[in-house]
Amino acid sequence: MIRIFVFILVVLALGWGFAWLADRPGLIAITWQDYLIETSLMVAATAVAAVIAAIMLLWWLIQLIWTSPHSVRRYFRARKRDRGYQALSTGLIAAGAGNALLARKMSLRAQSMLRPDQEPLLHLLDAQAALIEGRHDDARAKFERMAEDPETRELGLRGLYVEARRLGADEAARQYAERAAENAPYLPWAAQATLEYRCRAGRWDDAIRLLDQQRIANVIDKKQAERWKAVLLTAKAGERLEADPKGARDDALAALKHAKDLVPAAIIAAKAYLREDNIRRAASVLEGVWKLDPHPEIATTYVRARSGDSAADRLKRAEKLEGMRPNNVESLVAVAEAALDARELEKARSKAEAAARMSPRESIYLLLADVEEADTADQGRIRHWMAQALRAPRDPAWVADGIVSEHWLPVSPTTGRIDAFEWKVPYGQLEGPVEEGDLADRAIAELPPVEETPEPEAPREEPEEEPVQPKPTEVTPAPAEAPAALAAKKDEPKKPSGETIIVPTPSAKANGLESKESEAEDDPFLHRRPDDPGVKDPNTAHEPSNRLRLF
Repeated sequence: MIRIFVFILVVLALGWGFAWLADRPGLIAITWQDYLIETSLMVAATAVAAVIAAIMLLWWLIQLIWTSPHSVRRYFRARKRDRGYQALSTGLIAAGAGNALLARKMSLRAQSMLRPDQEPLLHLLDAQAALIEGRHDDARAKFERMAEDPETRELGLRGLYVEARRLGADEAARQYAERAAENAPYLPWAAQATLEYRCRAGRWDDAIRLLDQQRIANVIDKKQAERWKAVLLTAKAGERLEADPKGARDDALAALKHAKDLVPAAIIAAKAYLREDNIRRAASVLEGVWKLDPHPEIATTYVRARSGDSAADRLKRAEKLEGMRPNNVESLVAVAEAALDARELEKARSKAEAAARMSPRESIYLLLADVEEADTADQGRIRHWMAQALRAPRDPAWVADGIVSEHWLPVSPTTGRIDAFEWKVPYGQLEGPVEEGDLADRAIAELPPVEETPEPEAPREEPEEEPVQPKPTEVTPAPAEAPAALAAKKDEPKKPSGETIIVPTPSAKANGLESKESEAEDDPFLHRRPDDPGVKDPNTAHEPSNRLRLF
């Protein structure tokens, strides 16, 4: 574009110059030896321009002839280079598609047309072809040579890192990732791997420093970097809580500045304040996070902040939490547990039932069973709540990558992912019977009534009753049998006689039960069979059977 503009300017200048000369005519006389040359000014200017153009054309022809061998050689070299790049591109595509034969063929062709010192992608194609063919040792050797070259160092380290991860050599993979992160902290894979390895080793300061470098290099999103930094500061504070409560408090408070709803950071900061006997600041930290995200661990730490508080004081603190977040499941559960400890059973029952209506789950039904045991001690009602707990959804817990942990952890123990643990219901515990309707209302409606315990009566003396003599039974004569039946009876073998059937009367049964009433009260097998079918009742082992066979 610039050349065209310059050419237009030159043409315009020449035209303007010739027009200016045409408006001002004149003669030019040249005397050279015996010759006198006279001509007009316009003809002279035109002749000068023609001579200059001829000289330029002649110079171009001479230069073209002189440089023609080099131009021909450069043409064929460029053509060869283009064919080599075409083979390199085809080989990389074949390697990505897993075509080992085509990738190796294109690699050899590209190496014959291109120089490896001028095109580093030849090493990559060769290494990828070796990986597809299963020659991992050759591929690692290629990657090591690439790692020594400043131009291909990052590519070689990446290949070595992947191979080390494939072989399970975590220490070697860590070294390759750290080496790449030191040279180029803007590489996402190197920074992420190094960050995870430092977190697993507990090198929190190094991990935080690397995270800051990634944030400056815009490798990680700002919001994610803030969250991860809060997690790392919380992990650091958790390790320093026992030895250095003040340092742990500072780290936890710094974590809360980056993530205001991070529950573990608030708990660690509150525990650090409590070790300094600063209950007011500890309560302030817990209340701030409770307003954003009610959590049972925050409720437990807040209610039991002071070890010397009575059950009534703990109930007041739980009610204060409920006032901050009313109509919340965790608030209701906290008040119900504190009321149960304070023996305010009506309040505990009402709060627990309200929590069950909002979010029926296992721990709430178990809490209702505890309330029932403390209030009525009715085993039927207790078993009813226990059965509801078995069918109810499970309680949320700290879950990461299919692992359930009792405590929060900064990284996943399986994958090493940062901030992997979430407070939710574990996936493996979601299975259960599908029921329609409100489970809590149905459970409360099906609650059995309270069994009334009869008051013990004073013992009274009963008059002795005379034994009742059994009445003689009248035998009705049988009708006359046919002669054929009598003849058949004569042929039958005789059976021993002397056994009779004794049918006890209702009065005899009553007398027998009343005589054994005092002994049956201490019998553990009263009104039911013994556990072992082979064990006999000692009270009836030596008594004759009420029904005997008569032969």
